[in-house]
Amino acid sequence: MSEVVNAIVAFAVIVIIFRWATSSSDSSSRRSASSTLGFRPKNVTQEMVNQIHSMFPTIPQDNIRYDLLRTGSVEITSNKILERGYLDAPPPAYFTVYSRTEVPPQPRQAAPQGQSTGLAPIPKENLISRYKLQDRTLSSTFSPEDHLAFSKANWEDSSEKREASLQERKAQMILAARQRLLAQQTRKEETNAAPGSPS
Repeated sequence: MSEVVNAIVAFAVIVIIFRWATSSSDSSSRRSASSTLGFRPKNVTQEMVNQIHSMFPTIPQDNIRYDLLRTGSVEITSNKILERGYLDAPPPAYFTVYSRTEVPPQPRQAAPQGQSTGLAPIPKENLISRYKLQDRTLSSTFSPEDHLAFSKANWEDSSEKREASLQERKAQMILAARQRLLAQQTRKEETNAAPGSPS
C-alpha cells in the first residue's frame, strides 16, 4: 500500500514540476515583454493590425501594432490616427520582443480593358491647358518686354468687360511666363553645350 502512495506522490510531483516548467516559460516571456516595453501588452491579432492598415495605409504596421499593444482597441487607435494624423513609432526595445514587420510590395496588376481600377488617373494640368491657351502658344511671338504693355489696366464699365479684361491679362501673364521659361531653358542648354564643345 505504501508503494502505491509513493508512486502517486511521485507522479503528482512530476506533473507539478512539468506544469511549472512549461507555464513559467509562457509567463516569463509575457513578463519580459511587459518589462521591456514598460507596460503590459494587450492581445493583438494580425487581423486587428490589417484592419487599421487598410484604413490608413500610410501608417507603418509596426506603429499600428505598438499602439494596439498599448490600447488593445481598434477604435481607440483609429481615433488617435484621426485626431493626430500619425502614430508614435515604437521604441527600439519593441523590436527585441516583436520582429520588424516586412511588407513586400505588391505588384500592380493591370486592369483588363473595359474595367476601371476604381482610381481615375489624375492628368497633370498646367496653366496653359487650364486657361485653354494651347492655340495661342503656337501662334504667339510674345516677348517678355511686352509685359509692360499690360501692366496697367483700364477700369471697364461693365462687370463682363472687366472679367474679360482680367482673363486677357491672365492669359498674357501666363504666356509671358512661358516665354521667359523657354528662354531660360534655351540659355541653360546653350551654356551646358558650350563647355562640352571642342574649341
